[in-house]
Amino acid sequence: MANEKTPMLSIKNIYKHFGDNNVLNGVNIDVDKGEVVVILGPSGSGKTTMLRCINFLEHANEGSITVNDYTVDAKEKSERKICTLRRKTAMVFQQYNLFRNKTAVENVMEGLVTVKKMDRRVAREKSEQALYNVGLLEKADFYPSQLSGGQQQRVGIARALVMQPDVILFDEPTSALDPELVGEVLECIKKVAKTGITMLIVTHEIAFAKEAATRVIFMEGGIVVEDGSPEEVIDNPKTKRTQEFLARINA
Repeated sequence: MANEKTPMLSIKNIYKHFGDNNVLNGVNIDVDKGEVVVILGPSGSGKTTMLRCINFLEHANEGSITVNDYTVDAKEKSERKICTLRRKTAMVFQQYNLFRNKTAVENVMEGLVTVKKMDRRVAREKSEQALYNVGLLEKADFYPSQLSGGQQQRVGIARALVMQPDVILFDEPTSALDPELVGEVLECIKKVAKTGITMLIVTHEIAFAKEAATRVIFMEGGIVVEDGSPEEVIDNPKTKRTQEFLARINA
């Protein structure tokens, strides 16, 4: 029998509690290379915590994370192993997390210079190309305070892309934006998705999920409730809980 292909990202039996609050209760997710997986769910369902456990911004209490065949146990204490895993991912944050005292291009360059020890001139060239790819090359020397929220988030996306990670994690990338700026960021993410990079996106944008996702996961109570194609999960949800959530979102 032929071997099944190995997932690019594998989340196995992840548990996370904060005191008495059990946030994740045995999450199992496999994501294949090139998949765009959107995670939906109500506030408090564990979506963002799960994302943060993947790159050890939060340490899960149980389970393991594998990115491109490199596995780290949730209880791992070795900073070297955790750093190796982190370098296989990049994260786009809800609040952009840009350095306020650095220009757009300097923000994008930062990881190349400090993590990959790249020559600054080469790093700048690659960073300018990344900014061009998100439609912001003309803003390369602008500071975050001179950019709109949507532009700042696109700088964040360029910063993630330039590191050439195996997986990009998006934590509600449009939730801090004014409604009129949401579209430009979603268009940018759709363009990135077409490059074939593996993506895991926590969002409330149902229309975007239907258009851009190859798979949709619905989480509640720290577990995966439904997992399937956008047509299956969004258009024809099987569980009552998913149906109620979508009815409320679409109301």
